[in-house]
Amino acid sequence: MPFRSIHEVAKRARVSTATVSRTLSRPDVVSPDTRRKVLRAVEDLGYAPNFAARHLRTLRSGKLLVTVPDISNPFFSLILQGIEDAAQRDGYAVLVGDTQHDIKREERYALMLMRKEADGLIFFGHRLPKPAAELVRTLAPRYAPVVSAALSRRLGVPSVQIDNRAAAAEVLDHLYRLGHRRIALVTGPLSSPLSRDRLAGAKLQAKAERVESDFTVIEGDFSIGSGVTAAERLLGRREPPTAVFCFNDEMAMGVIETARQRAVRVPHDLSVVGFDDIRFARHVEPPLTTIAQPMREIGDVAVRLLLDILAGRTMASASITLPHALIVRSSTAPAPAGR
Repeated sequence: MPFRSIHEVAKRARVSTATVSRTLSRPDVVSPDTRRKVLRAVEDLGYAPNFAARHLRTLRSGKLLVTVPDISNPFFSLILQGIEDAAQRDGYAVLVGDTQHDIKREERYALMLMRKEADGLIFFGHRLPKPAAELVRTLAPRYAPVVSAALSRRLGVPSVQIDNRAAAAEVLDHLYRLGHRRIALVTGPLSSPLSRDRLAGAKLQAKAERVESDFTVIEGDFSIGSGVTAAERLLGRREPPTAVFCFNDEMAMGVIETARQRAVRVPHDLSVVGFDDIRFARHVEPPLTTIAQPMREIGDVAVRLLLDILAGRTMASASITLPHALIVRSSTAPAPAGR
């Protein structure tokens, strides 16, 4: 492919070279119509503003960008390993950005994709950063090199995840079969489709079982601290729950620790279930019953989806749902007699 200059992009888009430069460096100051024209010209011509990329025959950077909302969360570590392994096999390096749930950070990282500093984006989150969303709209009906991993399949881009509704329903079925009726749910932020899917799955199972369920729902933030806070509220009640289903393992660990401090025995007095099966789940006391996600495989499949897009290959499905598994350990037991 011949070298393309910014002047050719400007001519194709019928704008000035300064407008092309602003679109690629500060798209927020350019009108949506102008952005679309410039980005379409960039894509059609294969223009790469990055100096090093200009000299690559493929006009590719050889890098994949991955953004995570909280890099300290152990849930992401195995997925990142799966991404790294799959990317390395195909000769790609991986850039990781910790967005810390900050919209501006998400957008700044997504701009790297528009500036051709990365060939594709794998993101974990329930919202599509504006620059990436603009690229998706510009390239439609073709797929933009953007993939959602693990958290949501409702953003109009290829995605890989488990069936969160079915997984939550399986947890509730497990607890009902143990005789629990006073069950509390500690969710993640309900602004997240992931949390809403798990809550919907739990409610559907309750309806299917036709049981008299006294659901208590407390919104957490997936941190151990929010599990502690939720447990303090729940265990301080006159009639505390006999089981707590947390929407991730870290919050479940916070519940177990608070129960221990209050001399509430897990699982004799209180059953606790988590979600994800992070590497620490089997090592808490008692070992945690949880939903296992195929984290390495999620990372591997996300990369394969992205590379299919970059290669122009037709994908069998834009959304891939991987299997989960309920792992029953010692943190759940039959409901206490009389409760």
